[in-house]
Amino acid sequence: MFGSSPPPPPEREYTPYVVFQPAAGQGLQRGINQMVNAIRPTLGPRSRFVAIGKMDRNRSPELVDNGGVIVRRTLALPDRDADMGAMFVRQMVWRQHERHGDGTATLAVLFQSIFNQGVTYLASGGNAMLLRNYLEKGLRLILAELAAMATSIEGEQALARLAESICYDPALARLLGEIFDIIGEYGRLEVRDGSGRELEREYVEGIYWDAPIVSRQMMEIIQKKGPAPGSQPGERPLVRAELENPAILISDLEIQEPRDLVPALSMAIKNQVRNLVIVARSISDNAIAVLLANRNPEKLVAIGVKTPGTLLDDMADAMRDLAALTGGQPLWSAAGDTLARLTPEHLGRARRAWADLSYFGIVGGGGDPRVLRDHIAALRASFRQTEDADARKKLRERIGKLMGGAAMLFIGAATETEMAVRKELAVRTADAVRGAMLEGVMPGGGVALLDCRPALQRLLKQATDLDERAAYRILIRGLEEPARTLIANAGADPSEIMAEIKHAGPGHGFDAAAERVIKMTEADIWDAASTLRGAVTTAVMSAGLALTTSVLVHHRKPTQEFNP
Repeated sequence: MFGSSPPPPPEREYTPYVVFQPAAGQGLQRGINQMVNAIRPTLGPRSRFVAIGKMDRNRSPELVDNGGVIVRRTLALPDRDADMGAMFVRQMVWRQHERHGDGTATLAVLFQSIFNQGVTYLASGGNAMLLRNYLEKGLRLILAELAAMATSIEGEQALARLAESICYDPALARLLGEIFDIIGEYGRLEVRDGSGRELEREYVEGIYWDAPIVSRQMMEIIQKKGPAPGSQPGERPLVRAELENPAILISDLEIQEPRDLVPALSMAIKNQVRNLVIVARSISDNAIAVLLANRNPEKLVAIGVKTPGTLLDDMADAMRDLAALTGGQPLWSAAGDTLARLTPEHLGRARRAWADLSYFGIVGGGGDPRVLRDHIAALRASFRQTEDADARKKLRERIGKLMGGAAMLFIGAATETEMAVRKELAVRTADAVRGAMLEGVMPGGGVALLDCRPALQRLLKQATDLDERAAYRILIRGLEEPARTLIANAGADPSEIMAEIKHAGPGHGFDAAAERVIKMTEADIWDAASTLRGAVTTAVMSAGLALTTSVLVHHRKPTQEFNP
């Protein structure tokens, strides 16, 4: 898949050694080019698949058209110097994949162009650190130009056209446009395997967590048949417990003894609570038996569900969200709270609550709307400020839950391989559409990058330092690489098409599907602004870092020890 390169001498293969320039730079460049050349064919609507062999030779290879997945499947190259360059690209591209879901191929080819041009310039006597500084100066100008191009997007049709420009699957794009128009940019979307060949979607009323009911028998208290979140279309409806106008007791307590429940049940009956949901980290079998025995609907019906989350921080976040949604006051085990101090003010309210063996849901939370709005605003502020991909994902899911939008997308296909490819494509497209709804869109097909060149050319005319002039020339040529690659992947001549684009003027690019040069905005060909900015930033910063790397240090291969 990567081509061939001579391995280092056998005696050095797994021994410690240090590599200096020029061998260090040559090794890095070999690995970078091999990895990026494996990603390059995946750019554009006429992308090609990369076949990745399975460990089991009897199984068919995995067909992938996503740069993030390609690098994740690549573990090492036999040439240890080249492997450092390949793993540098691997980490860079996978970070883009996790952060934005798309833009991995754009990032890879842009980075490769800047790096290779930089290597050539440094070989002629250029200063690496000065070149890096001027590349970063040019990056700031590019980001300012991209920010000026960004525009908002809304509406089902516009979202569908954006999705199609990312996934090139009209049926999938139409459904994603409809789904995001309904659930919003923060809404919860689960992509699951379908039962047939067609795409299906399902919307879930209210808000739900991955938190099961504590006992199957509790679902017999009030049986309600209906599709549970995650069930496939046509699948037999599951029975679940459903309560009207319940009170919600929010806690992370471990309820061990039956007598621990007595204060809560007595308080509920005294205050004429007819339906009660007890959210707790765990409820023992003996305590569950008390809840099951108390089945007089004229007095009280109570069910127990597990506190959402597996980690303590996740549980705490879910409890705060439940409190804002229902108006309840959580009981915290870390603060020494017990059910003995429970008062009516601790109980939240909802129009309806349900639970089954996998999920716990609330419809129509009864909390103060102003408190809920402030809570969501605080979560949104944290979402904008954090850069950690996992933290952003969790915050986005929390915001989506509280805003009440949730949908299921079932991916159908003729074969298991096709389903896996289409499912991964749906997830990647959904992430990019979210980013576009949050931060806007700009002309696609590499056109936004091409339209940044005039600003760099103005800087180039003013610059007198040789390293500065070189940096701007490198960036100007690098910004062309995504468009050139897309054109080449479509089977056209990049030089000829680029001349047509230059003659057509700003905003024009190559529509690979129609095989002609058109104005991107009129054809509704877009890129998510956050995705493109992330790709450009990472490409330039990473190229500068790689160009200033002068020494490679190899460690001994770890000894494999047997631990019985």
